[in-house]
Amino acid sequence: MLQPKRTKFRRQQKGRMKGNAHRGSQLAFGSFGIKTLEAHWITGQQIEAARIAVTRYMQRQGQIWIRIFPDKPFTKKPAEVRMGKGKGSPEGFVAPVTPGRMIIEVEGVPFDVAKEALRLAAQKLPVATKFVVRRDYDYQTNNA
Repeated sequence: MLQPKRTKFRRQQKGRMKGNAHRGSQLAFGSFGIKTLEAHWITGQQIEAARIAVTRYMQRQGQIWIRIFPDKPFTKKPAEVRMGKGKGSPEGFVAPVTPGRMIIEVEGVPFDVAKEALRLAAQKLPVATKFVVRRDYDYQTNNA
């Protein structure tokens, strides 16, 4: 499961996720990818589940890049606890994503394999996603 080795502070404020992603919104490594269409917190477990779904379907061919990392701690208070008495204890880590952010990129597999693998990965994530292809990708030479 993805999480930082160490953090400067144990707890963090919630923050706001307004606007679209500018950084990490283009394909940088692979020919195919999935891009978010809405803002959400994605946990380390969800990222790992998506990664496993992709590698299983691609049968360990090609290459995969995970473009997000859960480095924001989120806290929870125990069940049936009254208000007050401070902030809850850290529960896990999340990656806040905004619309347009690339999540996973894939390279080295045919178009139809990549599309199905990334569709399976998108089912594991709590956001609506869009399948994107590199602008200069040549369908004839890569699917022959």
